[in-house]
Amino acid sequence: MGAKHQMTLRLPWRKWPKWAYAAAVNAALETLMLAFAGDGALPVPATALFLGAQAHPALARWPQVCGWQPLRPLAAAWDRAGLERLEQPAGRYPLVLVLPGKSRDETLAWFALARELLEPGGRLLVAMPNTAGAARFEKALANACGHVASIQKHKCRAFHGVEDGHWNEEVFAGWRTLGARRVIPDTHFAVEAGMFSVDHIDPGSALLADHLPANLRGEVADLGAGWGFLADAVLRRCPKVARIDLFEADARALACARANLAGHPQDIHFHWHDVCEGLAGCYDAIVMNPPFHTGQATNVDLGRAFLKAAVAALKRGGKLYLVANRQLAYEAVLEASGLVWHNAGEDKTYKLLFAERR
Repeated sequence: MGAKHQMTLRLPWRKWPKWAYAAAVNAALETLMLAFAGDGALPVPATALFLGAQAHPALARWPQVCGWQPLRPLAAAWDRAGLERLEQPAGRYPLVLVLPGKSRDETLAWFALARELLEPGGRLLVAMPNTAGAARFEKALANACGHVASIQKHKCRAFHGVEDGHWNEEVFAGWRTLGARRVIPDTHFAVEAGMFSVDHIDPGSALLADHLPANLRGEVADLGAGWGFLADAVLRRCPKVARIDLFEADARALACARANLAGHPQDIHFHWHDVCEGLAGCYDAIVMNPPFHTGQATNVDLGRAFLKAAVAALKRGGKLYLVANRQLAYEAVLEASGLVWHNAGEDKTYKLLFAERR
């Protein structure tokens, strides 16, 4: 199909490891796959593209399906399932599946991207949780397509339309612009829809940046680096930093970080990586504003996993600089880690936890 991809061994779903299936299943995905089961099932085409791809056992029986997934943990699960993955969406397909994120602009931009990748007469199929505005987005797609059919299950909707030559291309063109890279007002930072903090500088990250000591030196890591704000602050504020490694699970955010940090002379390395899997290197200092959401759900364990990875990657004498919402109980992880730590300041929303490996 003319695009870079990764291919591994295809296994029957009954032979999938339990972790592979557990990582794949969610309500919207199950509702999406229901469109191909039971009475009135949609036909499985010879080829299909899955935007926001998540592995499902039924896909192992499809003739050929390839997926695009910018989030590293989900992309890794797709790879482990033996499915073909594109580094960038490309080609034309009789069926394009869409499992979007929680951002309005991202969702509509993915609708437009799916339309570009659809063959004439092809079908666009979307699944979303009701809590993510599925009914509203179904109506939006119906306005562009003229008609969509839908099913409801698991508190989700799966809705689809067939390209019949009468879709409103002006609507899709408008949605396409929502996915374009843009600059946060009054800054030089480039961002894209669907990333964390695309309309303004995150105040927690800004608080940490303002309190970073200027004498940081050596090798530094930024965990959950996003589009590069904290790394930029380190490089501007700390001239003795020789190298910084950015670890980020969203490939789109990492691409923006490359652009945002292009003017710095220091040694900068970008890693598309799930921090929860640990880090290979060791660092003189680590900075982070760890995530604590998985999709729309709060997941405090995610932040704790980041913290444990950071603790394991600190050199002797290495220092950790963390900002977090005040209600998140990360102190217990620091207590158990053996690091010496203190609360370096807080405001009404955030706290700064600084630690050192003695």
